[in-house]
Amino acid sequence: MRTAILGVGNLLMKDEGIGVHVAQACARLSLPEGVEVIDGGTSIELAFLADGFDKLIVIDAVKAGGEPGTIYHFSLEEIEHGQAPILSGHELGLAQAFSASALERTPKEILIIGVEPSKIDWGLELSPELENKIPEIVKHVLREIEPGGDDARK
Repeated sequence: MRTAILGVGNLLMKDEGIGVHVAQACARLSLPEGVEVIDGGTSIELAFLADGFDKLIVIDAVKAGGEPGTIYHFSLEEIEHGQAPILSGHELGLAQAFSASALERTPKEILIIGVEPSKIDWGLELSPELENKIPEIVKHVLREIEPGGDDARK
């Protein structure tokens, strides 16, 4: 099974870049065979980045009204049915890309790990709240790539 860890966000906008920061942290780990890390940045071609994978784990900033650093888990289906928290443009683009995608090898499973931002403003550094959460967010990602990760999430 091929799994992609896709970090999205804008590194120039503080906490908006959390997905890329987490992807970079994951890339420094020894990951199981078949797991790849992709820096999606602000790409609008997310469906093409994920082509050929069985599972896609997307990490991004999500404003849902929680405390900064709150970690959310939701599926693409929950986005499509309006059951997910208020989303950034990345998730909306992701839902549109995969809903309308004619790609033959679109991932069968798409999971979004969203992180409530504290500060979205010009700057390269994360807020202390999110910087301190990176190890915990990475643990959430690692649980999803392990067998039974779905069960651990529930």
